Amino acid sequence: MRLPRGAQGLRGGQRARSAPRTLIQRVLGRMRGISLGRTLLLLAGVYAALQTITIAVLSAVALRRNRRLTEARFPHMDLPEVFVEDNRLKIYTYGADLFDAMLDAIASAQEHIFIESYIWKGDAVGEEFKRRLIEKARAGVQVYVIFDEFGNIVVPEEFKRFPPEIHLLRFTPINRIWHIFDPRRYALDHRKTLVVDGRVAFLGGYNIGKLYAEHWRDTHLRITGGKAVDVADSFCDFWNAHSRRRDRISLRFPLQFDPTISLRDNNALRLTFPIRDMYIGAINRAQKHILLTNAYFIPDHMLLESLKDASDRGVQVHVLLPWTSNHILADWVARGYFHDCLRSGIHIWGYRNAMIHAKTCTVDDEWSTIGSANLDRLSAVGNYEINAEIYSKNVARQMRELFEHDQRNAIEVTAERWIRRPWYVKLSEWMLAPLRMML
Repeated sequence: MRLPRGAQGLRGGQRARSAPRTLIQRVLGRMRGISLGRTLLLLAGVYAALQTITIAVLSAVALRRNRRLTEARFPHMDLPEVFVEDNRLKIYTYGADLFDAMLDAIASAQEHIFIESYIWKGDAVGEEFKRRLIEKARAGVQVYVIFDEFGNIVVPEEFKRFPPEIHLLRFTPINRIWHIFDPRRYALDHRKTLVVDGRVAFLGGYNIGKLYAEHWRDTHLRITGGKAVDVADSFCDFWNAHSRRRDRISLRFPLQFDPTISLRDNNALRLTFPIRDMYIGAINRAQKHILLTNAYFIPDHMLLESLKDASDRGVQVHVLLPWTSNHILADWVARGYFHDCLRSGIHIWGYRNAMIHAKTCTVDDEWSTIGSANLDRLSAVGNYEINAEIYSKNVARQMRELFEHDQRNAIEVTAERWIRRPWYVKLSEWMLAPLRMML
């Protein structure tokens, strides 16, 4: 029996209105048919795709930014040498001054030179270091050179070749096929040291190159005196652990017990990472202030909790980092910590107009550290690193003056400002948060 036209229209309209609900029900019905495992796998795939897009966009922004970079200009300090027990310590904050001092030390060498750098550029500055070392080697000085192969992957191969008078270790942790299954073998040699005749030693954050001489704000330490041999022994230990048996260094120096200056060096093969514990111990003892400068602030849970606990008990905690570093991904991952830090009362400062690459901290005008270790997973429990730990009011006073000097070239990130950042920035931070375990 045919229905009246009006009734047909009503039923047709009912079908039209119910169609979207039917479609949604079908989709939901199909999703109910998908197992939980497949649903989680689908969501993980979507998340990974969005994360990849975020990384690609940031990489494009970094590439465009680097093309527009002008020469960096920043204020720096010339700090006087200070005595710590029987040692003389000098802090360098400008690369050109540091390199002049290092070249002077090399020129004075009579017996041996140990030099180690994560990055060694093949530019005019790098060539000058290489030339001076070759001259000393041909004059009879024993010259040992270490550089990280991965860190210098873009450096021309010709520059990385040295004459036979130079003892050379191009550090490559993976030398056998089975090494790829050993997580310890993925550590890089991130140390930067120079020791001349066991009497003067340099260590800190500076790599070798024109960029670092003039355009990066970094911090390095020179030790003149008995404690220089500790750096020499650390170099020899690293060399002997990673060189052929016939090339090992037999030279050994008499070590001195001096609790005012200690070396902390991470050793990936032995799974010893004392620098992280050194930081946590100093932070936990702080009563007045913690002034921390770091190139890549991506702390693990325990280190972050120590900083927050210090702030909760009334310690003034200030963290200074580059507002725009040479690794845009590290910048964005670090910013994912800002909200938590600001809510805990930690002061965050962004250094402007230049890359600040320093890895330093000073506490309560008593304790300080200068070295190569960043506050990220790679430095904390990964790479080979070396830091000096110093108990000296004179050094701590200089470190505080240096921090306050750097603050004048930085902006403070306030909680009010940070809360108002755009939603897509917050989303990007959330997307990149899982990378904290890899950086």
